Amino acid sequence: MAGNTFGRILQLTTYGESHGPAIGGVLDGFPSGIALDLGLIALEMDRRRPRGQAGTPRREDDSVEWLSGLHPDADSQGRRLSLGTPIAFMVRNSNTKPTDYDALTDVFRPGHADATYQAKYGLRDVRGGGRSSARETAARVVAGALAKQLLGPSVVIRAAVERAAGIQAIPPSAWDWANRDLSPVACPDLIASAAMESEVSRLREEGDSAGGIVYLEILGLPLGLGEPVFDKLHATLGQGMLSINSVKGVEFGDGFAGADLRGSEHNDAPSLDGTVQSNHEGGITGGLSNGRPVTLRIAFKPVSSIAKDQLAYSSDGQVQKLQINGRHDALVLPRALPIVEAMAALVIADALLLQKIHFRQ
Repeated sequence: MAGNTFGRILQLTTYGESHGPAIGGVLDGFPSGIALDLGLIALEMDRRRPRGQAGTPRREDDSVEWLSGLHPDADSQGRRLSLGTPIAFMVRNSNTKPTDYDALTDVFRPGHADATYQAKYGLRDVRGGGRSSARETAARVVAGALAKQLLGPSVVIRAAVERAAGIQAIPPSAWDWANRDLSPVACPDLIASAAMESEVSRLREEGDSAGGIVYLEILGLPLGLGEPVFDKLHATLGQGMLSINSVKGVEFGDGFAGADLRGSEHNDAPSLDGTVQSNHEGGITGGLSNGRPVTLRIAFKPVSSIAKDQLAYSSDGQVQKLQINGRHDALVLPRALPIVEAMAALVIADALLLQKIHFRQ
């Protein structure tokens, strides 16, 4: 089953189901002649794998099969050139257990898209949520890794866990980003990381789950990137983030906290030496990048599949007890980081391509 298309110039369409034969995608509008290191795509996919006490026991190989859009011959560094035609790819599902969902055929799980999919389509794929499963995001990570290489090293897109299971890290301005990869929950504050991991482990033992907040920053953008009205840069970034499973909120810069400030406090005015020290707007003014880091916070709800007894509707409208079995994450945030970065890369690459069309750069 194919999904909707994301993007205007650089367009991504994903397809497949969580317990079907494969997940895949088609990335259209990708320029020709870009040397692509496919090994970097594998590294991004590896970041999406479950880790520590937070992750699901499900393990997939997640190797990418390239179907079209790349020159068959690699250069001396092992890179392959993009042809300018749609880049199609596939990631096979090998570790599926559809029988885990047999008991859910006539039950609508709380927090899941079961009832809404049934209402929209008149039927649904019970196995792991089908099209609504986060397994679909594997295709986004592949496409985002391609978009990162299109952007080049001058644009840095990085995300980390700032809050999880009710535990807050120190402010991102004080982070050592190298610590992110040392943390089982991908939090650069290693003291908060240990507390998060302990709390998530406790919740998993209770059959419960946790949510939290991902901090994302984008460095190295040129001034004026974005569109002035409906496709403001923060609008398209917001759309990208809100299209990710379990995301319930996005804020830029000071976000909602900025609503309590005065204009004199919130305005990013220059100091006497001509530099701007603050970034209350999060790098976007009037819908366009202003040259400062673009900063976002993305709120993820707790994972909906929990082992605790719950009440749920059956397909005939009755309320019944439900306990969800199978393999599920207790905290999805560490695995969500490459997905968040991928969607940001796709949005930024799309905006840059649109900018080139507007101004014939």
